[in-house]
Amino acid sequence: MWRVLVQLVSIVVLWWCIAVAEAEYVKYKDPKQPLNVRISDLLSRMTLEEKIGQMVQIDRIVATTEIMKNYSIGSVLSGGGSAPLPEASAADWVNMVNMLQKGSLSSRLGIPLIYGIDAVHGHNNVYNATIFPHNVGLGATRDAELVRRIGDATALEVRATGIPYVFAPCIAVCRDPRWGRCYESYSEDHKIVEEMTDIILGLQGEAPNGSRKAVPYVGGKNKVAACAKHFVGDGGTTKGINENNTVIDLHNLLSIHMPAYADSIFKGVSTIMVSYSSWNGIKMHANQYLVTRFLKETLKFKVDWEGIDRITSPPHSNYSYSVQAGIQAGIDMVMVPFNYIEFIDDLTYMVKHKIIPMERIDDAVRRILLVKFTVGLFENPMSDLSLVNELGKQEHRDLASEAVRKSLVLLKNGKNANDPLLPLPKKASKILVAGTHADNLGYQCGGWTINWQGFNGNNYTRGTTILSAITSTVDPSTKVVYRENPDGDFVNSNSFAFAIVVVGEYPYAESVGDSMNLTMVDPGTDVISNVCKAVKCVVVIISGRPIVIEPYMTLIDALVAAWLPGTEGQGLTDVLFGDYGFSGKLSRTWFKSVDQLPMNVGDSHYDPLFPFGFGLTTETVMARSTSSGVEGRPNIFIIAALAFISLCLGTALD
Repeated sequence: MWRVLVQLVSIVVLWWCIAVAEAEYVKYKDPKQPLNVRISDLLSRMTLEEKIGQMVQIDRIVATTEIMKNYSIGSVLSGGGSAPLPEASAADWVNMVNMLQKGSLSSRLGIPLIYGIDAVHGHNNVYNATIFPHNVGLGATRDAELVRRIGDATALEVRATGIPYVFAPCIAVCRDPRWGRCYESYSEDHKIVEEMTDIILGLQGEAPNGSRKAVPYVGGKNKVAACAKHFVGDGGTTKGINENNTVIDLHNLLSIHMPAYADSIFKGVSTIMVSYSSWNGIKMHANQYLVTRFLKETLKFKVDWEGIDRITSPPHSNYSYSVQAGIQAGIDMVMVPFNYIEFIDDLTYMVKHKIIPMERIDDAVRRILLVKFTVGLFENPMSDLSLVNELGKQEHRDLASEAVRKSLVLLKNGKNANDPLLPLPKKASKILVAGTHADNLGYQCGGWTINWQGFNGNNYTRGTTILSAITSTVDPSTKVVYRENPDGDFVNSNSFAFAIVVVGEYPYAESVGDSMNLTMVDPGTDVISNVCKAVKCVVVIISGRPIVIEPYMTLIDALVAAWLPGTEGQGLTDVLFGDYGFSGKLSRTWFKSVDQLPMNVGDSHYDPLFPFGFGLTTETVMARSTSSGVEGRPNIFIIAALAFISLCLGTALD
């Protein structure tokens, strides 16, 4: 009897276990299921509120575990300067991201959040990260393989902080340097910008051979999802005014501003960010033709992300209309850093009242889930500390130095071709270093560094200033004298062998950087005048674009465009003092006067100070010495070798 009861109980327990297992099994959590099956299964289980929550991206400042859970928020971002705490370590970032992720995973369906951050020249929001040259400098390298390696390093440093998604690269084609974001553009020439989209392969990894092209791909836990931005024509606005109107016909829009997007999609970029600018008076966020019909249907792209509040002028003046216009145009995930409840309420109302069809919501959420599954967030939602030592490691700083060296463009070398000033000798009695930008890490990094608008000084992150690099490069016997703004009497009263003057622009980002005059900051021109009238000088320009320099050219012996080199100032001195040669070529036309702007290569009124593609070269000191030994004065080693051979031959003959 007892045996029968035991068998019956065992059967009941077995049935119960099977029933529980079947109840708990859901296809979207099974990595063995095809991707589309997982997405469809999850989408079928979601309520309207959960779907709309997935379409929302908020700033970490307002994010809490409760908000992530209760609103099913799809994404969190760190805006410029938005960090968990001052000088936060990689571990601090990981812990913050994981805390928010726990909130998302505790929601009804456990859909993980995707955390995003601007990493436009390295992991630029994070203390101690490697800061690479901005894109304007990388364009001057013409080196797509270098840019891909920078993508590799950036991905590692971003993942070291627990973040799987970056708002990069910017693939704008800047057609007017008055634009405050011109330094985020690789070139005025779309062909160079297309080549530089190889950074996507570094950030995301390259799909295995035989994989489908033009499909989002992220190659594991050491890679990140990338975001090509800002679609489309943001670099062509009238007078370079940020977020303004690009007046251009469809043919030129497609031939100048669109090719890099086609390249990015082919290389598997995960997301595209839509621009705040307009095309012929129509806001891009409301442009259904370009966002849905062209980008999604013609180019077969998967996911569009961005904000919508600036569809109206002034911004937010008719927010309900902005929500409707943006979602119907094809925006999938919307940046609403702080005002997320209003967006959720407005969009929910519009769907329930059939102003926006449920099919559009399902389409958006399907695309968002595609990225999350592709990144691997459902299998590995939590970050660990295994990569924290990747942040700012020496190998990455060496790569940044290489990028600086290759980005430098030599515009002038000597008052005449027979008397070059560069490369400079490391051994001299006394040299002068002057200028506002010689000993300022923040200035040489530019905007989007630690803070949105960058910083002033040397205390906000780790790196090597140009002055420090000069001091460590020259011979120990060489006396280095630094004066930020020396007067003429001081320069004349000292017997300097030569001077290095480092001047340029203050850091800026976005509209703050829009400029109608493009002049260097004071007292830059006075420093050039006071120093270069008295001693041989090389002037180094630290700027995000060409600036006015033509009036001072006769004073200057040598001129170098160093762009915004980042934290590794040693790369500049490596080339100034001849350890490496100059090789960079202008990726932007250098104008004579702002009255000529806009002026790009191929224009009928093209009359530049330095044309697109210009750049002088130098040899390394070692190569020059070897050459001199062979073709000039006899090399002492060759003399010794010949003498030894003669002696041996003479002995043999005897």
